[in-house]
Amino acid sequence: MVSFKQHIRRTFRRWNGSTIDYTLSLYQPILKDIVERGPSYASKSDSQLKETARRLRAEQPTMSRDELLVEAGALYRQVAHRTLNMWPFDVQILGGLAMIDGKLAEMPTGEGKTLAAVLPAFLHALPGDGVHILTFNDYLARRDARWMGPIYEFLGLTVGFVQEGMTIVERQRAYGADVTYVTAKEAGFDYLRDSLCYDVRDLVHRQLHCAIIDEADSILIDEARIPLVIAGSADDIVADSFVMADVARRMEPDIDFQLDDYARNIHLTERGQKLAEKLLQCKNLYASANLAIITSLHNALHAEYLLHCDVDYIVRDGKIELVDEFTGRVADRRRWPDGLQAALEAKENIDIQSRGNILNQITLQHFIRLYPIVCGMTATAQASEIEFKSFYNLDIAVIPPNVPCIRQDHDDVIFISKEAKQSALLEEIMRVHNAHRPVLVGTSSVEESARVATALKERGIPCQVLNAKHDASEAEIVSQAGVLDAVTISTNMAGRGTDIRLGGADEAQKRRVVELGGLYVLGTNRYETVRIDQQLRGRAGRQGDPGASRFFISLQDDLMIKYRLRELLPQQLVDAGDGEIDHPVVRQEVARIQRICAGQNLEIKKTLCKYSDLLEKQRVILFERRQDALDDAADFFRHYSHNRYITLLSALGEDKLQSICRMIVLHKIDESWASYLAEIADIREGIHLKRLGGRDPYIEFQKLAVQIFDALLDGLDDELLILFNSLAMTDGDIDLQKYGIKAPTATWTYLINDNPFENQLGLQLIGNIGMQVSAGILGPLVALQLLFRKKK
Repeated sequence: MVSFKQHIRRTFRRWNGSTIDYTLSLYQPILKDIVERGPSYASKSDSQLKETARRLRAEQPTMSRDELLVEAGALYRQVAHRTLNMWPFDVQILGGLAMIDGKLAEMPTGEGKTLAAVLPAFLHALPGDGVHILTFNDYLARRDARWMGPIYEFLGLTVGFVQEGMTIVERQRAYGADVTYVTAKEAGFDYLRDSLCYDVRDLVHRQLHCAIIDEADSILIDEARIPLVIAGSADDIVADSFVMADVARRMEPDIDFQLDDYARNIHLTERGQKLAEKLLQCKNLYASANLAIITSLHNALHAEYLLHCDVDYIVRDGKIELVDEFTGRVADRRRWPDGLQAALEAKENIDIQSRGNILNQITLQHFIRLYPIVCGMTATAQASEIEFKSFYNLDIAVIPPNVPCIRQDHDDVIFISKEAKQSALLEEIMRVHNAHRPVLVGTSSVEESARVATALKERGIPCQVLNAKHDASEAEIVSQAGVLDAVTISTNMAGRGTDIRLGGADEAQKRRVVELGGLYVLGTNRYETVRIDQQLRGRAGRQGDPGASRFFISLQDDLMIKYRLRELLPQQLVDAGDGEIDHPVVRQEVARIQRICAGQNLEIKKTLCKYSDLLEKQRVILFERRQDALDDAADFFRHYSHNRYITLLSALGEDKLQSICRMIVLHKIDESWASYLAEIADIREGIHLKRLGGRDPYIEFQKLAVQIFDALLDGLDDELLILFNSLAMTDGDIDLQKYGIKAPTATWTYLINDNPFENQLGLQLIGNIGMQVSAGILGPLVALQLLFRKKK
């Protein structure tokens, strides 16, 4: 039942352009028909149902949409019951129908999204083009493929899953299945590996067709702009990172350097500049010849003063491992941009890890856009409606819970100081634990989770810690978080993928936990986005279970300091001592800070996305030519160096010459693109300084990027012909390695974390008003130029 307040809010959203579907009116008649057809399918034998599935696959091109949905829905429901003894609820079918319609289905935690995804996977797999269900981690990909596998196999479909470390043959088999479960990152890395293939037999992906995205907000928003990178061997030069780390340690905050308003960037003071020049023995730190030095110093300062061990990263087995701020997990195979990563490693006095030459890269956002069909599901979509619509053109369908949620979401408890908050938090945990009620505590960092756990153990309360240092055992810990007396400390519950069942598998214990009020979720901080707060709350109250949530926050929390909450409040509230503040003004300002933060982050994403959009368009142009060369590289030389081609053809034969031509073209394209990426990265690092001269950084970036890319394309043909015409035969063959032509001897993949400096760049760019008109004029011109280049 929708409250009057919710109705007003939804009406207001609709007036302001919201396309969220709350009524599901398009799907209710189809659901009704599916349910009514249930008895006739229940009376069929297994062989008859399998024959129905075969018929659907054969006849689906000529069937009406509604008839196909009804037959497939009724069949899926009956098969799920027979194979897994799971009877899909009406709401799960509604979620599946919304995904078939190309929408994001918002389904509360515990509503069975894994089973709901099978219906759209079945429908989209019928043409035989392959469906990818993109999961959050390898464990979920493996678990869900095996769990749902019997349904697909009964329906005549093959199912596979991809794991890190699989061979090319294993990956080809998995991607060749009708339905493939794979993490979004692994699918993206495989796309990058394919882009560097020198033999068509090594390709693992088919033509991308359909992506069904689990935990869609985590994949499409939290990680969408992080570039996936494939790198090759290179001789890296470590530019005195340890010397810079020593200089950074000698500098004093607010004396030698200052932070900007939101602690995103560092600026040297005049004294800091002189100190650096003295320690580094250079006359003018800001001279153009010293650009590398000032960049390395800024990285060292950022690593020393803005990135914190056990908050932003951990050190494990002699390596820096990043902690994802949204999930609290170790971010697998992720690193910061080049110089900042080295600065961190120098700060922690560990070996500088080679990054290699970046051979190709793509953001998850652009990779997902390559699928013609995209849909997904998550428990928290509404808060990010604008982002889903702006970046992916995805609409949201809100699926009601199967059983109404009765969780109690209490008001925040707000304190002046962190110490008062910590003391009250511990008292609350002890009070609830003494009643044997399970408690889940969501913290903002590894450091805080360890601090809370230590304080509890000192008070004689045992607890399980789920954070970035114990990621291997997290599924087992989560599954036990709802049993009697359980106290679980977690850095963040986003994307965990495992339900918390009250009482675990013990029904008697479940009844006892229900009597106690269910799982009690406590948050120790508000996050920058309400969506993450909602994810934490959503761990309690699954499937109509009782539960409660409450946040304990203080004016000294990082988010509140960053956005200066204290300065926004009436002085009489701030001067009330260290205790609790219970006033509606404070709650309103906390909510306003989250809205401001969400708005800022959205504008930064939009602005920075424009940079990666241009590179993606250029990548598509160049790699279309690469794909053509993979199929037939000799045609270019046959046309533009005919005499030399005929000479080599008579000496080597067609197959051998085709192989040589392919190696030449692919190597030269890869080499040129890698060089272009390196040059563009250097330009982007300092492009925001163009604003100091009154110019729009984005326009200047576009000009330079198009100019350099044009030069790349113009020079590529000439370089190919010069190289081809210079090939000399030795003993009836051509040694390509003599000309430096060979496939990368080794490649590896990783993700580049957001450069904290880029956030500052984004803020500078979104503040640009006067130059927006010129940017609007230049954009179409660049698009036209790219289109022209593509058709040449």
